Amino acid sequence: MRPLIALLSDFGSRDHYAGTMKGVMMGICPEATLVDITHEIRPHDVVEGAVQLAASFRYFPAGTIFLAVVDPGVGSSRRGLAADCGDYRFVAPDNGLLTTVFRAAPPKKVVELTERRYARPTVSRTFEGRDRFAPAAAWLAKGVQLSALGRTLTAWQQVDMPEPALDGEVLRGIVLLVDRFGNLVTNIDRAAFEAFARERPVAMTVGGVPVAGVVATYADIRAGEVCGLFGSSDHLEFAVNAGSAETVTAISRGADVRIARAAP
Repeated sequence: MRPLIALLSDFGSRDHYAGTMKGVMMGICPEATLVDITHEIRPHDVVEGAVQLAASFRYFPAGTIFLAVVDPGVGSSRRGLAADCGDYRFVAPDNGLLTTVFRAAPPKKVVELTERRYARPTVSRTFEGRDRFAPAAAWLAKGVQLSALGRTLTAWQQVDMPEPALDGEVLRGIVLLVDRFGNLVTNIDRAAFEAFARERPVAMTVGGVPVAGVVATYADIRAGEVCGLFGSSDHLEFAVNAGSAETVTAISRGADVRIARAAP
């Protein structure tokens, strides 16, 4: 199989940035296949990038290399990383962007991108995605070993990714992100919800707004209701039928989620 590189960034599609990174990689490894996960992460939003990357990487073939660039610290002293997570390898800035990936697939080896011959001759202080990260991903696709890219690291940056918390008869969480359809995606996964709600009905609110219940599909939601369901990432999300829960509720990312067991 041809080497596969999957890209995620906050670069958008209006400017040249994502395309320029692809051009650099094709110059090094023209046989590679390049796939865009998304370039529409909100600018500088490392947490959103971490969530979106973790939601997608396991659906790619084994051997895929992921180039992830959401980098508010570009040009600073923050490091660049390459990581081997078994079936997959990742190239990213050391700013916590790989936090959720590393929880799902603990790295076997992490190196700092210090070997200059695997970067462009001149590294821009404002576009390391082009000059440092894209070349590293392409050289990995070309067959260069991860260890050749730089020195081994035993610690790296992580971002705070809140876990759901049990508080007596209440399971608490937060809205982690809002997708383009306005669905409010939470940090509560199906396993945590089902373990908590087993054998007892529950009442739910998001940002203080009551939620009608949990349904199987968006089409099951009645007009005017906000309901919960488990989306494609198997996390609880809140939605309205053919509309935006964010708009209807005026609730966005960071809102509290409260799931309370009914009295026996």
